[in-house]
Amino acid sequence: MPKSKQGTVTAQDVADLAGVSRAAVSRTLTNNGSVSPDTRAKVEKAAKQLGYQVNFLAQGLNRKRSLLIGVVVARLSDPFRSRLLESLINEIQAKGYQALVTEVGSAQELEATIRRFTQFRVSGVIVTSGQPPTELIKECIQFNIPVVGINRYSEIPSVDFVCSDNVAGAELAAQQLIDSGCQRPGWLNFPNSTWGGVNRGEAFFESLQGRAPELFKTLLPIWAKSDGYEGGRLAAHELCQNKQVVDGVFCANDLLACGFLDGMREQGLDAPKDFQLIGFDDTPQAAQYSYRLSTIRQDAVAVARRALWCLASRGNNAELAQRMETVPVSLVLRHTSPPLNH
Repeated sequence: MPKSKQGTVTAQDVADLAGVSRAAVSRTLTNNGSVSPDTRAKVEKAAKQLGYQVNFLAQGLNRKRSLLIGVVVARLSDPFRSRLLESLINEIQAKGYQALVTEVGSAQELEATIRRFTQFRVSGVIVTSGQPPTELIKECIQFNIPVVGINRYSEIPSVDFVCSDNVAGAELAAQQLIDSGCQRPGWLNFPNSTWGGVNRGEAFFESLQGRAPELFKTLLPIWAKSDGYEGGRLAAHELCQNKQVVDGVFCANDLLACGFLDGMREQGLDAPKDFQLIGFDDTPQAAQYSYRLSTIRQDAVAVARRALWCLASRGNNAELAQRMETVPVSLVLRHTSPPLNH
């Protein structure tokens, strides 16, 4: 049986066993070019017999582009982020690529990750967390590696970004609370929030001010000491301890909202009897019976598809003007803020 000197099976070994050229092996196994049915059968049989697999990474480096898409993520414990990552991986694989996923926890890790992506000559980079350094993004562009941000904004002209329609979501939440007769609205977020969270808060404030100026004057910002369930729960405790009153709260995300709801229950208050509550994301937890949280639904699949479209189109034309792709959201009414005819 043919074998390379190092003991690793190569494309040349497959070619020798099949009695074809090395180029024919490459065309067959990468589906890059036409081969006759007879040649394809010989190559596939030889490759199977030798246990040969195509080294796509090496091929990518030879071509100056790989079949990899680099994906930067953070805090995968967040249900929406996990769902978004799943959608991205599915979409990347459907396009014939593989996802190279790295979870980062700091700006330094983000910089190191993207630099590593450029070394792998990935075909594109999707950033779902953090703000990459401008010079590093320019380096990606220099290597013709398109970059897209999800739910974050970059002022670098060649970087596209895709986000859910935070403004429309905040307007839907504001109108629901207005129509439900709320008199003391609240906005729950945490310091150092994500770009999306800040965007939602600003739009909520503007919407209340424009639609119900008197109601806007009573708006109470509620600041959790941390993000996530526990942050929302402790924020509810602090609110009650300070004897502050709200009867309709819009939250930056579902995790904060679920924590806030449980925290208020621990204080003897519940939704929708004592206050109304609207989250943002529509995570699986939000639909559970114990929460039945009204929320703004983000379409993770649509976001992922749009991100891949941005990468593909910019990969074909790097001179495109920067694009901001906004994905529609919808209001999901459940128990914590029921439909008006409920």
